[in-house]
Amino acid sequence: MSTPTQQAPTGSSGMNSLSTIEQVILILLGITAVTHLYAGVVEGAPPVLLAGVGFIGGMLLYTRGVRRHGLAIAAIPYTAVQIPLWYVAKAGNFTLVGYVDKIVQIVLVVALVALVFRQRNA
Repeated sequence: MSTPTQQAPTGSSGMNSLSTIEQVILILLGITAVTHLYAGVVEGAPPVLLAGVGFIGGMLLYTRGVRRHGLAIAAIPYTAVQIPLWYVAKAGNFTLVGYVDKIVQIVLVVALVALVFRQRNA
């Protein structure tokens, strides 16, 4: 006999209290964060490593319920600026991992914009 799954109480900051789009955004953020942390260490590029730390910091704040709307708004340019910076910094030395990360970031920016509009209309 199965037991019903317990939901986090209203107002809690766990994953259960997040909407589907918020959960997808956190997954995308996790992918790009890990990619940046890996590239920052392997390439010895502190700015890339710091970008990964920034993504993780934003994720932690968001899951704790700290200024979620403001974080979502700030995450749009924070993520979007990574794309042209990567293009300029790599200058022809593009990798499959880099392309995948940029696709993840484009989807992430679109999802963040949708989330901001959804939050604004709520």
